Amino acid sequence: MAYRKIETYDEATTEALKANYRAALETLGEDPDREGLLKTPERVAKAMQFITQGYHMNAADILNSAKFHESYSEMVLVKNIELYSLCEHHMLPFFGKAHIAYIPNGVITGLSKLAHVVECYSRRLQVQERLTHQILDVIQETLNPLGVGVVIEARHMCMMMRGVQKQNSATTTSAFSGVFMKNETRSEFLKLIASDLA
Repeated sequence: MAYRKIETYDEATTEALKANYRAALETLGEDPDREGLLKTPERVAKAMQFITQGYHMNAADILNSAKFHESYSEMVLVKNIELYSLCEHHMLPFFGKAHIAYIPNGVITGLSKLAHVVECYSRRLQVQERLTHQILDVIQETLNPLGVGVVIEARHMCMMMRGVQKQNSATTTSAFSGVFMKNETRSEFLKLIASDLA
């Protein structure tokens, strides 16, 4: 029985992107008809649709799909959420991890939903600064917690493999709302994401 991979992609989008990537290969001086590149335009067309699937996701809907009334009023923290995105300036990857905390105000959400929110916004053409605030804003607006804290640590291929070529550089961004604007709460959050409680 032959191996068959099942994937679903928009056919019109795939065909349009295939033509563009074939033209790009030719413009770069490659032969898109040689064996190793025959299926490359189609592969890249599908990869780009997967990488940018966040455009078809709604973060508020994700959070609303698992909202529960709960009296818990201490910090909820999910850390080390892997993220992969594309820099909108060079369309090169940046990748790292997100740490998200919020203090409920009578409503909690499923923990996995926070990771899905990261996926929703990171699977788009992005800048890390905007990504950080988008995650914070949707949690604040949808759950109405007492406060939200978001920290993202990422490595950017546009800095590592081109331009300045600094392979060990990392970028950290943060955003806070509500009680996380207070030094005590923010310090607790930052201390928790730096610790290894395993």
